[in-house]
Amino acid sequence: MLLPKIIGFFKMNSAKKINILQATPATHVWQRNYYEHIIRDETDLNQIREYIENNPAKWLEDENHPDNIKKSQK
Repeated sequence: MLLPKIIGFFKMNSAKKINILQATPATHVWQRNYYEHIIRDETDLNQIREYIENNPAKWLEDENHPDNIKKSQK
């Protein structure tokens, strides 16, 4: 099975479960696409680890944060 199919299956099924648990039918849970990258060496791996570790601190400023979406729609 190809990776995009696996990711799509996971996103579809987890979104259904989340929406059932939150009683929010048809609400989008996932961003449309994802970034796929082959890790080629130790430097690449360390950069990705750093991104994963530091990225949550930037969430409040992210354009996809719900508060920022609401502000841009006003």
